[in-house]
Amino acid sequence: MTASFKIEGLREIDSILAVLPKATSKGVVRRALAKELKPVAAMANQLWPGSDERAFAVSATLQRGQRAPEIGPNAVRMFVGSTRSAPHAHLLEWGTAPRYHKSGKFVGATPPTPSLTPAWEAHRGDIIEGLAATLRRELEATMARKAKRRR
Repeated sequence: MTASFKIEGLREIDSILAVLPKATSKGVVRRALAKELKPVAAMANQLWPGSDERAFAVSATLQRGQRAPEIGPNAVRMFVGSTRSAPHAHLLEWGTAPRYHKSGKFVGATPPTPSLTPAWEAHRGDIIEGLAATLRRELEATMARKAKRRR
């Protein structure tokens, strides 16, 4: 599942981000997004059938073998997805069709057991609302660190 957000009305934050070096501003946005997406991963882990394992996490990259659509060079991406301890999460999330061996032997089907989708739906609105405040806090902390280094 892919979702893109476009938040308007954050001109002051955007102007401050533009003043910072590109790497610094991307770091600020990544940290803010990660903080806002952590509740989604936490809820998905609670709903995961094997609750004792950490199946979902927030990351800036996808697992090996997965490809994300290309976006502009200044864009920042964060993902909530399966971890290496649960590479089969997508099979449980959406289920599988009936599977057969070449010999015709039926080897099963898996019904969908969603955990990430309900977590995303539950927190989707909160992410957009909380992102501006989190970005402001991250920017203030970054600017304070920069000012401290200059002294």
